[in-house]
Amino acid sequence: MDLMELDKKVLWHPYTQMKDFEKESLLFVDHADGVFLYDKEARAYYDCISSWWCIIHGHNHPKINASIMAQLGRLEQVHFAGTTHEGAIRLAERLVDIAPHNLTKVFYSDNGSTACEVALKMSFQYWKQAGRPKKEKFIALDRGYHGDTIGTMSVGGTSGFHSVFAPMFFDSYRLPSPYCYRCPCEKQSPDCCSLECLLPLEAILETCGQTIAGIILEPLLQAAGGMIVYPVRYLGKLAEIAKKYGIHIIFDEVATGFGRTGRMFALEHANVEPDFLCLSKGLTGGYLPMAATITTDEVFDAFYDDYEKGKTFFHGHTFTGNPLAVAAAIASLEIFERDAVLELAKDKIRFLQEEKERFTKLPIVGDVRGIGMVAVFELVEDKATKRPFSPASRMGWHVYREGLKKGLIIRPLGDIIYLFLPLSITIDEIKDILERLFSILSSIKAVS
Repeated sequence: MDLMELDKKVLWHPYTQMKDFEKESLLFVDHADGVFLYDKEARAYYDCISSWWCIIHGHNHPKINASIMAQLGRLEQVHFAGTTHEGAIRLAERLVDIAPHNLTKVFYSDNGSTACEVALKMSFQYWKQAGRPKKEKFIALDRGYHGDTIGTMSVGGTSGFHSVFAPMFFDSYRLPSPYCYRCPCEKQSPDCCSLECLLPLEAILETCGQTIAGIILEPLLQAAGGMIVYPVRYLGKLAEIAKKYGIHIIFDEVATGFGRTGRMFALEHANVEPDFLCLSKGLTGGYLPMAATITTDEVFDAFYDDYEKGKTFFHGHTFTGNPLAVAAAIASLEIFERDAVLELAKDKIRFLQEEKERFTKLPIVGDVRGIGMVAVFELVEDKATKRPFSPASRMGWHVYREGLKKGLIIRPLGDIIYLFLPLSITIDEIKDILERLFSILSSIKAVS
């Protein structure tokens, strides 16, 4: 049987309506190199979304390849409960060195959802063991996304993904998304914003602060919720309020970590220290599944006691601290240092953020926004009223298919088109991608 027919027979792809491929085929990726993915006919496609936001240094990087191969000959897997190995220790030391100074303890898991789930559970149990047992609730943002486990869906704000599972969720509080283009406070411009969208946070904490364990959010970029870029001062003010009321700050940097916003972590733009930092995706350079939740000595110490006191954190994963994933992660961090990746990215970021602005003149582009290596184009049917296209028009799906014809792999979020580029990309490659995307979006008609 043909491989593509066999795929349809035996596979169920994530976040994919399989009926879409009843009469057409999925893109078959045969191999990859640098910023390109190649199909069976060796046609090249720009990996414009870093293979779901995880590729940092490009595909098939020789240093990461060599690090994994060397580890294969030494130790490929060992359980991490009561055992340890050199790589896991060395990586934890490196993560603590680059994280905010208050974060000193690393807990490994295997994907972004579990990194956030670990933080929620640690925070919840911490308050029980710190003599504040009523602090059980969490605050999250509309349009926030933290994963697909029951716990992370409970603090998610992407109803289109998760609403069917709502009866399974625990209750949590919601803040309006700092979505400047569609401001929840109906401000006409970010220039006149006084961060009114944070007033509900003050109100919740004033009335229910004694029951709140923590707040979880994606710093500066709400990714799956619409690639919403929000002001640095919002993040700083939120952290100030959270600290005032003594609740945990949980930063989900699964998508934004490891240079994607121009800093190693997005939190650095606001100089904020959270109580928990959740990492995955780019941690291994995008090579292998791995995650880390980094927290404070204060949190750790609340669990450190004689076994019979029942304070152990009973949570774990089979592949916690997997030696092969650790080897990839260490190699990735060494590339950051050896190749001055963040310094070299500055000119690329400047070019991308400046050049994206010419998309504002297109009739169907209602908003252009971005940060670091991320550029976002929100498509609308009527630019004057910001009216979106009807879901039935599937404009994003149309752009995706046109992108494939032009050698671009783009995975829109509804009608929000975005680029989420590897740090290894060149300015010439960015220019080529923007030219191809501009051509696609220029060809689509909108309401005059």
